[in-house]
Amino acid sequence: MSFCFALPGENGKRGAMEYRKFVEEIMNLLQEKMGAEYTVKVTEVTKNNDIRLKGIVIMRESDKISPTIYLDEPYRKYCGGGDMSEIVEQIAALYEEQERHVNFDMDFFSEYACVKDRIFYKVIHYGKNRKLLEDIPYFKWNDLAVVFYYAVEEKILGKASILIHNNHLDMWEQSADALYEAAQNNMKQGMPEVLIPLQEMIAGLTGVKPREERKVQMYVLTNADRMYGAAVMLYSEKLKELADRLRSDLLILPSSVHEVLVLPDAGSAQYDFYLDMVEEVNTTQVDPEEILSYSLYRYDRMKEEVQEIAMKG
Repeated sequence: MSFCFALPGENGKRGAMEYRKFVEEIMNLLQEKMGAEYTVKVTEVTKNNDIRLKGIVIMRESDKISPTIYLDEPYRKYCGGGDMSEIVEQIAALYEEQERHVNFDMDFFSEYACVKDRIFYKVIHYGKNRKLLEDIPYFKWNDLAVVFYYAVEEKILGKASILIHNNHLDMWEQSADALYEAAQNNMKQGMPEVLIPLQEMIAGLTGVKPREERKVQMYVLTNADRMYGAAVMLYSEKLKELADRLRSDLLILPSSVHEVLVLPDAGSAQYDFYLDMVEEVNTTQVDPEEILSYSLYRYDRMKEEVQEIAMKG
């Protein structure tokens, strides 16, 4: 079992045992605090790249959905000397805050006609998500998998999403092909692509404009929401426009599931350098759950398509 945080202790077994005791005590104390009207249970959620997180779910019998409260941060507080009773109070308060936002009718979700206009896709790494892919519809694309999600309306729950599983397709009596067709239409309208010079993005974040002589031809490709924007590669028209303007194939570096970096392809002599850059960024700058790939891609100007061209190892 893996977690995205370190377990304390002199060895892995002791650390895992301490964590299990922590989870058990949290569950018992929360059940005592919430009372018999509520059921408190522990769940394990598999996130992108096979990151598995423990969470607490608190539900009443009448509830159809309930927020999952992940235990990584409470456990860090506990390991840092935090008082267990205070941690329980904080979890209960967080539940009450989130529960007010998620308490909405989900009956509409059973009807495909009610959800199809908000179905989108994202790309994740195929090899690192084989277990997850057993349970969800997907299409393989280079070393990635195209998977689908329902985007909850912001006025209901902010920018939340529901990953679509095979049982949803069965419920809707739809095929993966139909899902892809709906998502492709929605992507172009609901997730318009954005191509920004890297220096312009940095200047927007820092307020510092780069010197003219230091400007490089590197761009950030994402979508207007900056959420799961790497999927833009599948329908981008700006890649063709940029390749035609530069009169060059384009090299694409995976930055995260939310964006990719694009620059002119200067040939294979530089691929090792950029592979090392991708590995460094993935290791030091990107959350494990948001890593897209360790490969490089190229937009072929003549074929007008994106291809995987090099990978680490």
